[in-house]
Amino acid sequence: MKAILKDFRIGCVVLSMLVLLVMTLYPSHSQKSPIYKVMFIVDITRSMNAEDYQMDDKRISRLEFVKRSLSNLLVRLPCQSQVGLGIFTERRSAILFEPVEVCTGFNELNKSIAALDWRMAWAADSRIASGLLNTLQQLSNKETTLVFISDGQEAPPVNLRYRTDFAEVKGKVKGIIVGAGGLQPVTIPKFNHKGQPSGVYGADDVPQRSSFGEPDLNPEKIEGYDARNAPFGRAAAKGIEHLSALHESYLLQLAAETGLQYHRLQDSDELWHALQIPEFALPTPVEADIRGYYAAAVLILLIVFHF
Repeated sequence: MKAILKDFRIGCVVLSMLVLLVMTLYPSHSQKSPIYKVMFIVDITRSMNAEDYQMDDKRISRLEFVKRSLSNLLVRLPCQSQVGLGIFTERRSAILFEPVEVCTGFNELNKSIAALDWRMAWAADSRIASGLLNTLQQLSNKETTLVFISDGQEAPPVNLRYRTDFAEVKGKVKGIIVGAGGLQPVTIPKFNHKGQPSGVYGADDVPQRSSFGEPDLNPEKIEGYDARNAPFGRAAAKGIEHLSALHESYLLQLAAETGLQYHRLQDSDELWHALQIPEFALPTPVEADIRGYYAAAVLILLIVFHF
């Protein structure tokens, strides 16, 4: 009996050594895993400074919440995934850098996202539909998933007579429009030339209607209409464009017109789940580390040897 037990314990040691040898020779295993190639385009227009998110019992701006959500998303993306970054303002988007691998470039990606600021804008207008079209045109020949983040507030307001036509790019780019902000209108912070807070925007500080081209209303419904001198009427425009809320119905309409998905940004976990749909993933052979399985086998053998 003792001889059998001795042989058994020797067998456990020998088998453990063999497992360690195999682990040294084959520490990883090739398998297909979903990875992602994503381009984040972030709206940095002034309405994104509106504070209607809350974190740690403190109100923060839409732009700040977006940056924190994207930083959390970086941690979740598997290695070999790639992330690029761009910004939107006025009528177009500017790609700051093309997608880079998330694990090797994590620190640089995280710092770039944290550095996004409304002062990077080159103009004050916010033609979201035009900016989205410009973005899709830039990405139409690239195998990249677009994540376009905006509150959907156009400034000046949209003139329905001059809607953007997405026919040439519809369905050519996969991706998602992410709506940022709350559904209740809030004030938009105003800053002076030094970037310091200086109150909020009032009704007279922003255009309450579009004054480009021809009006989208029947002339009979326009107070003080004059075809030559006052095509939009002589009466002062009234509205709440100086306040800001998530224009979700507008973003949903843009998503339908472009063939993109839509998601409302409420937390980074939901954003990660929204990104995990099959059409966004790129099944790619990756080397999976399996040394943990070898270590578990050796541990079991040593426990058996001991007892």
